[in-house]
Amino acid sequence: MAIQIVPHAEDKKDLVEAFNTKMRAAGSRWGFYVDPTPYWIPRTRDDQKLYRQLFLALENGEEVVGGYALKPQPWLVHGEERIVTDWQGPVSLGAIDNGYAALGLRLVRDMLKKAPLLYSWGHGGSDEPIVVMLRRMGWLMHSTPFLFRVCRPANFLRKNAYLREDPKKALAQDVLAFSGLGAIGFTALHAALRMKSLKRFETTAEVTAEFGGWADEAWAKAKGRYDAIAFRDATSMNALLPSVQKHTDWPEPVRLRVRRGGQDVGWAAVIEKQLEHDPRFGDMRVGMVVDAFGLPEDAGAIVWAAFDYLREMGVDMVMANHSHPGWVAGYEDAGFFKVEDRRIFCASPQLQEALEPFEQTRRGLFLSNLDGHGPMGL
Repeated sequence: MAIQIVPHAEDKKDLVEAFNTKMRAAGSRWGFYVDPTPYWIPRTRDDQKLYRQLFLALENGEEVVGGYALKPQPWLVHGEERIVTDWQGPVSLGAIDNGYAALGLRLVRDMLKKAPLLYSWGHGGSDEPIVVMLRRMGWLMHSTPFLFRVCRPANFLRKNAYLREDPKKALAQDVLAFSGLGAIGFTALHAALRMKSLKRFETTAEVTAEFGGWADEAWAKAKGRYDAIAFRDATSMNALLPSVQKHTDWPEPVRLRVRRGGQDVGWAAVIEKQLEHDPRFGDMRVGMVVDAFGLPEDAGAIVWAAFDYLREMGVDMVMANHSHPGWVAGYEDAGFFKVEDRRIFCASPQLQEALEPFEQTRRGLFLSNLDGHGPMGL
């Protein structure tokens, strides 16, 4: 195979369409972006540090056989600014044709040449093929939890999909929902988590159209408390969550300026959506804390303000993903359940070296949904 890996371009759109058609015809749910300009964080200036770029694998210059996306972004790693890159994909004909089975490895190696400090955060489990391949390549694997809090127990019990796959469990949940015992149980469990922390939260959330100087002040105040974190200054956040959203891949985010006694504590960004036939959450109305920032000791207060806002919006449950132990504890202080090992942070050997000693760094590693491919999940 004479395969070249090149930037996506306008004259390649028909080739990507043909690739997607071939993948669908073979029963794959995977495909690639037809438009060469990313809808989220496109590169518009040569000096731009935070952006997304799409690349294609072309066979004989005539056929798209794979692709991937890169999102470089400034990070602070042990106080030093570094460009760390999230990757999406790779997707290739290897998913449907064993003749291209080695293409995924070639695409990963190409990504490493372009962006040595490379990572991904997500994946369905440790036995997923891409995770197995990365482990064999010597990548760092670090598991992180899923966090959630139920707001409307009856709806949660009747409408979630994942917990209702077993008919017996579905029937049991219906009994709990209609008897009212489910509401009593969830209320008691969340109350127990809140009481365990012995913390009272008196923060309020103010909706704001964009991030301003107050966000820069929060970044300057708290950034030194984290060992590895993507920039969360106002410029970065307005690029990641622009005031005008030009796509529908996820709901319009709401930016919340969190305050206590008239003083800024930090901020959060949330989304909510009424789902239909979702394989995990069924027909629930779900909220997500896609990002939040402040001092680690204020995590619970910031999370509480974001949760309270979403609860007032009428969602059935609120969820989040986070890596930082202090923020995970903050979610628990706000009454959230923690489900361990739901996401895997995969770091290249070069990034792992930059993060050493990782046993220390993992306690200061800050990852939220926004550090992946966007506020996905709803």
